[in-house]
Amino acid sequence: MTVLILAAERDFSADRMVRALQLREVPAARIDTSWFPRRAVLDAEIRAGRWMGTIEIGDRVIELETVRSVWCRRPSAFRFSTQLSLTERHWCAEEAKFGFGGVLSSLPVLWVNHPSRNADAAYKPLQLVTALRSGLRVPDTLVTNRPESVRRFAAGGETVAKGLGPPSILEEGARRAMFTRRLDETDLRDLRGVETTAHQFQRWVVKAREARLIVVGDRLFAVGIEADSTAGHIDWRSDYPALRYVRLDPPADVVTGVIRYCAELGLAFGAFDFVIQPDGEWIFLECNSAGQYGWLESILSLPITDVLADLLASASA
Repeated sequence: MTVLILAAERDFSADRMVRALQLREVPAARIDTSWFPRRAVLDAEIRAGRWMGTIEIGDRVIELETVRSVWCRRPSAFRFSTQLSLTERHWCAEEAKFGFGGVLSSLPVLWVNHPSRNADAAYKPLQLVTALRSGLRVPDTLVTNRPESVRRFAAGGETVAKGLGPPSILEEGARRAMFTRRLDETDLRDLRGVETTAHQFQRWVVKAREARLIVVGDRLFAVGIEADSTAGHIDWRSDYPALRYVRLDPPADVVTGVIRYCAELGLAFGAFDFVIQPDGEWIFLECNSAGQYGWLESILSLPITDVLADLLASASA
């Protein structure tokens, strides 16, 4: 029985997972969805109430009915020949999503996490209300495209602007990161552009440190993150060299809350980000259902890959 790993061709965490499964003598098959259709061939039909057939990658043949579990670890987008027109490539991508992706997503096995659950869990507004229902504390938040609403909200206390979607954009051929920004008087005087789309604004939370909490099934790994720079204090992703890390034991109410959160959204894995206030209170910021953990695992010798490998290997098709 095979563990199917859907990951980008270059992914350090996926490399580690393959080795962990090999040590357990559990067959693993790794696919990047960008390989379809130029390097991968799908041949599937419905038999006995489920999709059966194969995915062929060169000499490797993966039988769908032998898949025991799937780790959906940030696979790449489908790619098509540049000889096709833009319209043709768009159509091919949609067909691949609903065909190749649809066959895989219908497999009745353990998913970490299922693509549909990942898609649902990506909505930040849904994350915040789910966290509240799960007993976690969240910052006061405004989502709007009305400039005067931003000024009204900011009058209530120091405010930050944060993206609602992926933390980077592609601009002039380069990938540019978007970080949390504390709004000052200059920002609030000139809010041109707010009207063009939805924006997220949150009350700034005074922090002693931040934390990344990784949930794998019913196991939790919490790491405190402290920054020695102003930029890193506002958004630790902006200055990795300035960061220090320490293992943490999260409070019982936070443990209960994140487990409830994952259960409600159908997640077997989640990377939660919290602010820890000077009084020790944990404030939920967001949860990335395919979040990074590899650098923390390496620095603090956390057995995250081993726990995840055990979860994937324990499933039966």
